[in-house]
Amino acid sequence: MSQKIKFRTIQETNFTATLQNRINSYFADKGISEKGNFLMAVKILFTLTGFVGSYFLIFASGDSILFSILSWILLGLFTAFVGFNISHDAVHGSISSIKIINKSLGYTFNLAGTNKYMWKIMHNVIHHTYTNIPGHDEDLEPVSLIRLSTENKLKKVHRYQHLYAYLLYCLTSISWVFKKDFVAFFRKKMGNYENKKHPMKEYIVLFSSKALYYFIFIALPIMLAGVPWWVTVIGFVAMHFIQGLTLAVVFQLAHVVEGAHFPQPDEKGDVKNNWTIHQLNTTSNFAMKSFLATWFFGGLNYQIEHHLFPNICHIHYPKISKIVKKTAEEYGITYNMNITMWDAIKSHTRMLKVLGREESLLQTGVSVA
Repeated sequence: MSQKIKFRTIQETNFTATLQNRINSYFADKGISEKGNFLMAVKILFTLTGFVGSYFLIFASGDSILFSILSWILLGLFTAFVGFNISHDAVHGSISSIKIINKSLGYTFNLAGTNKYMWKIMHNVIHHTYTNIPGHDEDLEPVSLIRLSTENKLKKVHRYQHLYAYLLYCLTSISWVFKKDFVAFFRKKMGNYENKKHPMKEYIVLFSSKALYYFIFIALPIMLAGVPWWVTVIGFVAMHFIQGLTLAVVFQLAHVVEGAHFPQPDEKGDVKNNWTIHQLNTTSNFAMKSFLATWFFGGLNYQIEHHLFPNICHIHYPKISKIVKKTAEEYGITYNMNITMWDAIKSHTRMLKVLGREESLLQTGVSVA
């Protein structure tokens, strides 16, 4: 039976209140909403146009195998961008103050082969609440061949995980499409979260949306794309390889890097920290000066701001990050970040190497508590 995790503030500070007041004042002083704006509407239009356009390119490839495969790869990229920029924000309710808009756009997850309902449980509820807590954060347990936590059993093969992990990351989205959502849906318990009886509607949505996805992205191209069936299969797999790698890497660079903490609850299940500070300790930003990273990754290179304020649209993260960083520094709280995406990738790779060995992370200068 899993421990019931509780956050216990061991040192009273007004950091949380100060930060929240400053963020509220920023939006009030600017006279703007914390939800999406015109630029966000442009992003949604651009991303969906790219997604739909790349899908139809598959059918416009004629008998060109190369053109067909390249169209599938482009579709994989735009599917990831839809997930980052639209689906993710929509499920957090941060695109619009009108609930039906968020709810409708959230189903773009289902259009990409993932289940919106299960994503909300595993990501919004579990990951955002128990960030980087071994045994409770599902994101730390992708597959047994990858060890992302000192609490996971160490296997001999893990010594080489820094060499093969990125290849396995390519399987991320194809696993969601064919396995992960179904397994999670019927699991009795995930960490502290007990899967209560799912509404009948969600059973219908799960199976019908999966069937529709298989028809649109497998059956139709095989029947109508004008290339041999095996080209479609290769293209479908290539799409998921690029999509899965993009999704997995962006999320890993936020939490499994040097400087990020992996807090261990005590025997009572207490995490001795304020929840807000816990999010800062367990999360890291990257490539904050890169417009392209921010644009395509839906602001998820600003993971600190996202974890602190998931209800705020990512379009505002670059601006409010200055407030978060300044406030954290005033209170002596580390603001984790890697200057470039390449720096973050190298840091994650070093973490994979360390976690694949017996020696203590503390001896390597990596924070684990």
